[in-house]
Amino acid sequence: MKLESVDISQTASASTIVFEALKRAIIKGELKDGEPLRQDEIARLFNTSRIPVREAISRLQEQGLVKSQRYKGAVVAGIAPEEVSEIFDFRALLEGHVIEQAVPRMSKETLSAARSYCEEFVASSDPMEWGDLNRKFHSALYQASGLSYHNGVVNAALDRVDRYLRAQLTLTDGMERANIEHMGILEACEKQDAKMACDRTRQHILGAKTTLINHLKSK
Repeated sequence: MKLESVDISQTASASTIVFEALKRAIIKGELKDGEPLRQDEIARLFNTSRIPVREAISRLQEQGLVKSQRYKGAVVAGIAPEEVSEIFDFRALLEGHVIEQAVPRMSKETLSAARSYCEEFVASSDPMEWGDLNRKFHSALYQASGLSYHNGVVNAALDRVDRYLRAQLTLTDGMERANIEHMGILEACEKQDAKMACDRTRQHILGAKTTLINHLKSK
């Protein structure tokens, strides 16, 4: 199992540490769809008992990242094209609304931070960085909205599809398209055109959906 070993035997929040480590490994694709999460093995890696491991897996099931299978126990949950479509359609509606609310409140510092992430995204040649920088770019713009609950829901939706988004960025023109579309969104924000930022964000998300679904159906 591809997980970094951590000694948490003396840590009160052992289940949280296990949860965060497993969640990170699933989101980054280090734990693959259908891969079993063996409690004994995980407990040994973290030098803890099975109790915090069981609690962590239960939290992952609540977030839809893990499911229980007969004879296998807990495994990393895959995702069907139909669910991808639903999540991306939901993201397009929600994130479009969030950025539309954020644009009038964006400071020079917010725009500067977003541009910095955008430039790092363009310059990076490491596929493992692309997903993180993509998320940081969007998050930097959304935070200005002040809609903390909305942003929490956005992050939960991204957690569910993050590892697939990373795959989508590596497909054919995924990175090139993302670069162009990110700059378009940023340009709209800099012009303080909330409607344009909303429209471009929604188009960006729906375009990524189409590419990803076509990839999943071809596998």
